Amino acid sequence: MSYQETLDYLYSQLPMFQRIGPAAYKASLDNILALSHHLGHPEKSFRSIHIAGTNGKGSVAHMMASVMQEQGYKTGLATSPHLKDFRERIKVNGDLIPKSEVIRFVSEHKTLFERIKPSFFEMTMAMTFDWFARQKTDIAVIETGMGGRLDSSNIITPELSVITNIGYDHAQFLGHELPLIAKEKAGIIKPGVPVIIGKRQPEVQEVFDRTAARLKAPLSMAGDLFAVMDHRTEVKNGSPCLWVSTLHRGNLSGYCLGLHGLYQLDNMITVLAAFDVLNRSGKLLVGNDAIRRGLLHVVKNTGLKGRWQRIGKRPLIICDAGHNEDGIKQAMQQLAGIPRNKLLVVFGMVDDKNRAAILKQLSAEASYYFCKPHVPRGLDAKMLAKDASIRGLCGKVYDSVAEALNAAKKDASANDLIFVGGSTFVVAEVL
Repeated sequence: MSYQETLDYLYSQLPMFQRIGPAAYKASLDNILALSHHLGHPEKSFRSIHIAGTNGKGSVAHMMASVMQEQGYKTGLATSPHLKDFRERIKVNGDLIPKSEVIRFVSEHKTLFERIKPSFFEMTMAMTFDWFARQKTDIAVIETGMGGRLDSSNIITPELSVITNIGYDHAQFLGHELPLIAKEKAGIIKPGVPVIIGKRQPEVQEVFDRTAARLKAPLSMAGDLFAVMDHRTEVKNGSPCLWVSTLHRGNLSGYCLGLHGLYQLDNMITVLAAFDVLNRSGKLLVGNDAIRRGLLHVVKNTGLKGRWQRIGKRPLIICDAGHNEDGIKQAMQQLAGIPRNKLLVVFGMVDDKNRAAILKQLSAEASYYFCKPHVPRGLDAKMLAKDASIRGLCGKVYDSVAEALNAAKKDASANDLIFVGGSTFVVAEVL
């Protein structure tokens, strides 16, 4: 098969949650365990860091991988979903898995796939573990796909577990109450393995405390180790960055983060806490210089896209992949602080999100350009606009993301601001 034929096979034969939603979800580790056994348990051949959470886990994963690359470790990075190319999910030192390796893996194991019928994500995790083992990676940063306890990535025993935060997303699978969702995320905590919690949330803290105590896993809160004292936008080597002053054990330090979303402050604190715990445990040694370089060069080192990414100057155009209540709320808060004339929002969603909770976060002062992302899960733009109008959000409906963005550009003046978001898939189409 060619690379395109291989992708066509994967997308058509293996149920893919990002495209079709609930029908692709398999609440069991049976398939990934069978795949791992067939491959000779490749996940046992490299060290790893496991990251779960409702928001921020992708950014934390990319930051940590960037830092470890700067330290000189051969670093694997597994994230999802991809924006443009399937291979974005599987990287070593920032390099995408080669197309030839994707073809080889699928061709060699196609018979097994047809026998056990794994989901797209189960197959992807098996390919990820196999590639990292073949590449003899020193350390791999593994992001969960959904939840934790029954996520296909959860057959690893990492050096450190990280849980960024708990919010309402995928409630139909993980539970409709935060403690239930936290219990699923806490499923990545392993016996004796240190765990970092990125955000202290009183309603779920007992879940983490109880799980960590039962498994004798040393638990640390990121906010107890580091605190943000100040932040501002600076230009470093000709590129804008987010300069952050932090307090750690009574000492002030400054870092330039090559990401611009203010929600990254919490993520950066989580990363700093993670390396502090790793260094003190002796499990993985990373110096301050590598941390500083890794945070500054995270985009260059890892290829991270779609996080408060500027794709136009006059008018300023920003896209962000936040797609749940908390993610949209944070985006709106930052947009409110940016000087501009009009705010124009290109917005689309998938149909299994909590529309009411998300629409509640949107600014009534903006003009909206409603669209449907080009995936089967995409929410009909007319339905989205109807629900939005009930909440006083005014806008027009467009047949595609591209048409919506072109209309916004046509309506905008040089001093206006266009925001593109609501779904990872909307952002993927504009990049």
